[in-house]
Amino acid sequence: MYARRRHAYFLLMGGCLVLFVSAWAFVRLWSVPVAVGMCVVAMVIPPLAAVVANRRGPEDRWWDDPSGDPQSDEWWDELDGKRKPDPGPRP
Repeated sequence: MYARRRHAYFLLMGGCLVLFVSAWAFVRLWSVPVAVGMCVVAMVIPPLAAVVANRRGPEDRWWDDPSGDPQSDEWWDELDGKRKPDPGPRP
């Protein structure tokens, strides 16, 4: 899960760096407009990489994870409808 997202992030960011460095290292010698276009494409990649790295997969548990505070977990379970509220002692 996490390793796959991290791998995709570094792959995208590596591609971004390759595009940017190659655009101004040698592509500009043949065509400046193509080098500028490569930089525009490289500019779009970092936000996309951040979205990919922070995306949760269907196998990731995050909503149902307990917080560690029993009172808070009981309260959220009651709000989510997982548990009926305790009526308490009757007089």
